[in-house]
Amino acid sequence: MNTSARHSVSVQPAEQRIRNFDEVSLGFDHATMLEEADRCLHCAAAPCRKGCPVGVDIPAFIARLKEDDLDGAVRTISLDTLLPAICGRVCPQEKQCEALCVRKAKLGGSVAIGALERYVGDYALAHPAAPAKAAENGKKVAVVGSGPSGLTCAADCAAAGFDVTVFEAFHKAGGVLVYGIPEFRLPKDKVVAKEIAKLEALGVKFRLNTVIGKTLTIDDLLDEYDAIFIGTGAGLPKFMGVPGENLNGVGSANEFLTRVNLMKAYKSDAVTPVYCGKNVAVVGAGNVAMDAARTARRMGADVTIVYRRGRDEMPARGEEIDHAEEEGIRFELLTNPVEITGENGKVSGIRCVRMQLGEPDASGRRSPVPIEGSEFEMSVDQVIVALGTSPNPLIRKSTDKIEFSRRGTIVVDEETMGTSNEKIYAGGDAVTGAATVILAMGAGRKAAAAIKAKLV
Repeated sequence: MNTSARHSVSVQPAEQRIRNFDEVSLGFDHATMLEEADRCLHCAAAPCRKGCPVGVDIPAFIARLKEDDLDGAVRTISLDTLLPAICGRVCPQEKQCEALCVRKAKLGGSVAIGALERYVGDYALAHPAAPAKAAENGKKVAVVGSGPSGLTCAADCAAAGFDVTVFEAFHKAGGVLVYGIPEFRLPKDKVVAKEIAKLEALGVKFRLNTVIGKTLTIDDLLDEYDAIFIGTGAGLPKFMGVPGENLNGVGSANEFLTRVNLMKAYKSDAVTPVYCGKNVAVVGAGNVAMDAARTARRMGADVTIVYRRGRDEMPARGEEIDHAEEEGIRFELLTNPVEITGENGKVSGIRCVRMQLGEPDASGRRSPVPIEGSEFEMSVDQVIVALGTSPNPLIRKSTDKIEFSRRGTIVVDEETMGTSNEKIYAGGDAVTGAATVILAMGAGRKAAAAIKAKLV
């Protein structure tokens, strides 16, 4: 048995990367990939696979890597996931597949499944194969939203012979992969654009700058298409509800990241620049908070993350937290904002109270409780709020054809992703609320299978 310890991927040095938007993680070189693949024990029970939301046959694709059969690894992994270069970069493997690896506790650490998946995905993008497509079946499918769930559904439907059109509100396809995740975590031209090109090669059409619910309605689509998949994500930001949130210099992480990632606002000649202060507070501790904080740091700000629980409760990936700390971002933990203060209509500070953890809340996490007399104020000139999102209400307000939950999410059958309308399916964050890329992909794949079973 290979007793070696887990191999680490190469990364840009912190002092270098805070001055650019280039990808931080450099991945494995070929030799390291082979050594890491050799660590897989190929367990008969494959517990790692049980931790993957789409059931990727992890031992099988790693077995191909072990044999240096990269084309075979691509064919194997493509049976279960269409976006390995993306998932290998942004999925929380440490909480999913790698968490169940039998090597985790005593055998040198979990196999680096995410890094190996990324290696396969990057190889596939560098060596594109002619897309496999069934004969056209004469049926038309509309996909609303071009995020991971929409792209996955579109790809599977196109491969099955459907005439597929994807409707995207923005001027670029990719959804959260383009506007939400920063370039330094997920390169757009190197990865996302190439994945979009693969779909176009399958015959998928993209209609950009088209807002379903405004430009066109669900009823319009029902008249023209045999099936509709809604994957509009969860883009409506939540705020704190504290005094001062209407001051200039307060905004959501969603808008900040969209302007930087999609509109390249970090460039000096940007047509749509974005304000970035010198002393920035980011409220929240999820992946979006880390993305916003690390982006502001690259734009020259001193950044502090403010979070009302402790480090163990931070929902962001451990890797992203570590990278943020390495980049000089400060953490004010067990700290809760109670007011944003200002002068002349602009942010000048954020008043906070220290917290302590009490009894667990409904989610199982210990509830933070204010410590009496512990209020203090931080001097900042910008506050970025990253407290989660909910589905945009535009679809809900524009159609009575499907059922919505009290949270504003679309109600579906979890097996087929079908809604209360027999022609409409939905998946991703529009159904679950803010979740992961791989979960959204799984929903898109389920929906495509159901559409094929019904219409072909």
